[in-house]
Amino acid sequence: MRIVENRPGALDRRTRREDPAFRDAVAGIVGRVRDGGWDALVAEAERIDGAAPKLVEVAPFAARARAEWPADTLAAVELAHANVTRFHEATRPRDVAVETMPGLTVAKQWRAIDRVGLYVPGGNAPLFSTLLMLAIPALAAGVGEIVVVTPPRPDGGLDPAIALAAELCGIEAIWTVGGAQAVAAMAFGAGEIAPVAKIAGPGNAWVASAKALVSAMAGGPAIDLPAGPSELMVIADASADAATVAADLLSQAEHDHDAEVVLVATEVALAERVVAEVERQLGDIPAARAAMAAAKAVVVESLDEAVTLANDWAPEHLSLAVADPDAQVLAIRNAGAIFVGHGVAESFGDYLAGSSHVLPTGGAARAYGGVTVQSFMKEVSVLRATPEASRAVAGPAATLARLEGLEAHARAAEMRA
Repeated sequence: MRIVENRPGALDRRTRREDPAFRDAVAGIVGRVRDGGWDALVAEAERIDGAAPKLVEVAPFAARARAEWPADTLAAVELAHANVTRFHEATRPRDVAVETMPGLTVAKQWRAIDRVGLYVPGGNAPLFSTLLMLAIPALAAGVGEIVVVTPPRPDGGLDPAIALAAELCGIEAIWTVGGAQAVAAMAFGAGEIAPVAKIAGPGNAWVASAKALVSAMAGGPAIDLPAGPSELMVIADASADAATVAADLLSQAEHDHDAEVVLVATEVALAERVVAEVERQLGDIPAARAAMAAAKAVVVESLDEAVTLANDWAPEHLSLAVADPDAQVLAIRNAGAIFVGHGVAESFGDYLAGSSHVLPTGGAARAYGGVTVQSFMKEVSVLRATPEASRAVAGPAATLARLEGLEAHARAAEMRA
């Protein structure tokens, strides 16, 4: 981790996904699976992961977790499930009807998406928490069918934690296939993997690029948001504990060597202490070393300047390690999630606070929020009119149609006059 000047371009993100050779490689995998179906999926999975896709039953591996894990571990997973469920069920959107003028009513009604695909990362670590963060809002939305994929394990089974999370969510089986090939299979179908209407979930650069690609292809699915690789910005003032800030930074860096980690400090001395603490703690967390080698610390003159930097960079996760964080929260417009004060670890949001940890990355927080119940639903407008209202609006509607030169529209309206 190095200290850099706060100047234009200092916090530019790394651009692996913009490399033409990388994009071509992703497009090749997606195209082969789309065109070749199951046989192509098997070939790509064996080439990349060393194993053909399998539909693995959850129950035996969940039973292993229940039999072998200590009670406090099981209780922690169940607590996470309960909190995330409570939050998403409480935030399910409600239908709304508005009488825009006497007798003319417009309603917004919510419908669940029929079939969705969930990508659960399993590279450096099997992220059972991601399964909870995706499946629970999908269930709260009322999705009819949920397809789950996760990269294969060397033993050919499922990680017990992923299996237990799936069992808690009522998911009976999971496909063991990962990467761009898994995204393509869910997008266009392959063998028994039926095509889905929407794909959700974070992943590495291969997964994120494949999601963006399939969503732009003819007949492809929608996607939740640009999610991955992971990001964290920490804004820290003199009240921050350097060791705690370093631990927060490392918590994101250990996800992926492409993870983006940034410290914004109000004092040079604080930045130096955090950099030293990062080096000290890295010995225990070697998985974070690659990402931390590219991590940056920026020294600013004020918290207002820090907030401006945060809004410009639009981080996935933003931790406010400052004495009076409430003063900054309302000023933050662009962040996937904000962690307020010294007592709130970003890890709380990753696991059990309640909101989903699937959040926008790469600056997408300027326009996107994280995964919610609404991510698995769609809005339908429903219009009703009394005979009197139809007659009242027919003339104005026809007039507006003719302003656009659309005579057929005008006549259709006038038929109701």
